[in-house]
Amino acid sequence: MRAPAFLGRLWRTRALLWGLLVAAIALLSLCGPWVVAHDPMAMDSTSQLLPPGRHHWLGTDPFGRDILSRLVWGGRRTLGVAGAAVLITVGAGLLLGLLSGYFGGAVDEAIMRVVDVMLAFPGLLLILGLVAVLGAGSKALAVAVGITGVPAFSRLVRSAAMSAREELYVLAALAVGCRRRRVITRHLLPNIVGPVVAFATVQFGWAILNASATSFLGLGESPSVPEWGSMLNLGRGYLRAAPWVSAAPGLAITLAVLSVNMLGDELRRLFDPALRWQGA
Repeated sequence: MRAPAFLGRLWRTRALLWGLLVAAIALLSLCGPWVVAHDPMAMDSTSQLLPPGRHHWLGTDPFGRDILSRLVWGGRRTLGVAGAAVLITVGAGLLLGLLSGYFGGAVDEAIMRVVDVMLAFPGLLLILGLVAVLGAGSKALAVAVGITGVPAFSRLVRSAAMSAREELYVLAALAVGCRRRRVITRHLLPNIVGPVVAFATVQFGWAILNASATSFLGLGESPSVPEWGSMLNLGRGYLRAAPWVSAAPGLAITLAVLSVNMLGDELRRLFDPALRWQGA
């Protein structure tokens, strides 16, 4: 799809709207710490569990810390972990999927058997096991979430590569003597980028959920460090007395995942000719 046509189609669909919302969430998390007025780590025993008001727009938590400030700072960490995890997933999954889908045979069998073993474990359980081995912390969590996302991503790339390798342009490139490396990078990869980008976007939402869930279970950073999952865990003991403590991070996670998933769905419609012509 040519760039002007793609941009025009992007403008006419809701992909641009959801993309702007995702960008706004990321920009707020990135630049917000220079805008928020309160220190996210500062405790105040005289301001515990204050409801949303003029001085604390989203209220305070049980330690008197400003929830808005912690939400913004926590977004940097949660979205950062999810972004790093997606990079790991895309890098490893793309490599394994291309090798498996293009070469087939023994290469495909060996890679897919490892993938099948990983898929036999529930995603969150595999993340917890990897975090237990790698240790707690944002870096270990990003690696664990990224590795857990590789099997599904590699299977998608494998399927797209197996379909694309039978196309005439790939066969023609092989017939004129192009090296396999050139065929993969110049002919195969550019023609499967559509579903890869769309699925990678959805994987970002999946990574946000799993990073937050792992932090909720206490396997992220220190509880004092703001993270959406740990903030949600802190507020579960005050759902009746101070529901805003859990409501803020819960809504942030929901909005981030929803916007990313909707963006991925719209990108899938853009890149998939069948869905585009059906008006799906």
